Amino acid sequence: MQNDMNYGGDFKYIPATSIWSGDGIEVLSDLYQQTIQIVNIILYGDPYKQEFVLIDAGMPKSAQEIISVAEKRFGANCQPKALILTHGHFDHVGAIIDLIDHWGMPVYAHALELPFLTGKENYPEPDPNVNGGLIAKISSIFPNEAINLGDHVEQLPLDGSVPFMHGFRWIHTPGHTPGHISLFREDDRALIAGDAFVTVKQESLYKVLLQKKEISGPPRYFTTDWLAAWESIKKLEALKPTVAVTGHGLPMKGEELTKNLHRLATEFEEIALPNHSRFLN
Repeated sequence: MQNDMNYGGDFKYIPATSIWSGDGIEVLSDLYQQTIQIVNIILYGDPYKQEFVLIDAGMPKSAQEIISVAEKRFGANCQPKALILTHGHFDHVGAIIDLIDHWGMPVYAHALELPFLTGKENYPEPDPNVNGGLIAKISSIFPNEAINLGDHVEQLPLDGSVPFMHGFRWIHTPGHTPGHISLFREDDRALIAGDAFVTVKQESLYKVLLQKKEISGPPRYFTTDWLAAWESIKKLEALKPTVAVTGHGLPMKGEELTKNLHRLATEFEEIALPNHSRFLN
């Protein structure tokens, strides 16, 4: 199947990791977070059944680790019903072609993200000059070229529903990328935020390595529309989530999440906005 799909020309393994790499957390009975080097994937589903939904696809060259994590949680013959992408940056689609080859599941993304997933448009190159730390400074080595999934990826339903994730709806949360989405379940106010906001200062090598928990805006080196990013955080804060799983960092719950997300929404310029970036107007 790979012959009709391809990664970007700059696709490569990135030697970056954290102390939580390889560890998983059961956030809720049907939401499981696994850290792959410096990014999280989420497994949605009842662990007593063999069907699940995968949210995001990890770092380059991580397919076997993702498959092993899924099999450990759902059994050797487990099969994902779908793969939902919060967005298409390299650390969220790093193993996606290998996973499609292995499982053959459909992939869903926002319509505005499809050009970056079908070989039509590259993401802007990351900005290594934003302030924040060593990861920001080395971000110029991060892949930014479009991958091509061809007809293996399709647009999310226009009614806001999330395929095979009963009770969840997708919310357009642009800023970090044009078609970035987050997932929200009204019943228990569970939020899968992707990179709309994260819970580690992703620009700092020290904080990423130790996974020091703190509320932060989207990773600065890849965020291209800061006004939209702020509006997206306000939108998510207004939902009053009780638990949040993010693309980078540890889960946040309860009062810790409520206070920190409110602070991020109201003090965005001080907490999240870089002092300088070529993406700032």
